[in-house]
Amino acid sequence: MSTGNTIRRYKLHHVLFWAVLTGVWYFFRYQDYSSRELAFEITLLKVTDLAFMVYVTNYILIPRLLYKKRYTLFGLAFLLFIFGSSWLKMYLEGQLMHNPGLFDLFNRFKSLFYDNTIPHFLLVSTGAGFKLIIDYAKAQKRMGEMAKENAEAELNFLKSQINPHFVFNSLNSVHFLIDRQNVAARDALLKFSDMLRYQLYECNGHKTGIEKEIAYLNDYIDLQRLRRDENCVVDFSCSPQLTGFRISPLLLIPFVENAFKHLSHYCNGVNKVSIHLEKEDGLMKFAVSNTTEGKTAGDVLQPGGIGLRNVKRRLELLYPGKHSLVINQFPDKFTILLKLNIE
Repeated sequence: MSTGNTIRRYKLHHVLFWAVLTGVWYFFRYQDYSSRELAFEITLLKVTDLAFMVYVTNYILIPRLLYKKRYTLFGLAFLLFIFGSSWLKMYLEGQLMHNPGLFDLFNRFKSLFYDNTIPHFLLVSTGAGFKLIIDYAKAQKRMGEMAKENAEAELNFLKSQINPHFVFNSLNSVHFLIDRQNVAARDALLKFSDMLRYQLYECNGHKTGIEKEIAYLNDYIDLQRLRRDENCVVDFSCSPQLTGFRISPLLLIPFVENAFKHLSHYCNGVNKVSIHLEKEDGLMKFAVSNTTEGKTAGDVLQPGGIGLRNVKRRLELLYPGKHSLVINQFPDKFTILLKLNIE
């Protein structure tokens, strides 16, 4: 891990900033107090209070209220928080100086409000402004990356696309050439036709109905069942509540493809793929597991697992902060659990 990544991961630049601010604050104000020890304690209290207000505002109030368009509640919470934190800081400062009356709000409200609350309001607002600017820049960068990814995907699609009418007409011709008694072959061809139609016509938009995505998964799984022997067991289940919302198209299929690709090939044992979809508390939970033959997670995610790396990138771009993906490798099983916030 590079030095820059280490600094960002452990927020060492934050620690350095507050340490420098503490030193500068102490240097310019230590002569205002009776001793250097008291000056350092007061300085540390003020910087800690300011840091507390900045982080609560930037990482709790802004994401949970302002970004969710609860403007009135954000404004009230912000003002009350600044006033309450300022009053607590003044109270503790009076205790450290052994002079609680020095910060008596009832007798010196105007001066204390002007000297403490207003500066806190301006400083914390400045910190919040930096937070908004940084988040906006990140959002613009993410949108640019999404546009680039979509443009590349569309270009690749156009390069590889053949005339869909020709494809479907050909499939229909092949379907009628297959003997009517060969029901399995005819059904398989129809499922393949449905999958192709979904890819060509239903995946052009940014979102598609979860019901269509599930139908696509079901067709793919049925085709996989046809090419597997009797030792392959596929368990696919969806909860009845899994309706009425939209997700990015073809988001789930890479996980299923990966499960079948890295499925074990035991001759005298069960080779099992389990796929479960459910909706609970505003989350879509998608669990996929498959038996393996001692492969490590690294093996599965190497060049052969490029689909997983691509879908992880898509999740980062399309569902930032609204998904979790857990991948585990056990001695005889590989599991994936995806959770999407669909509200």
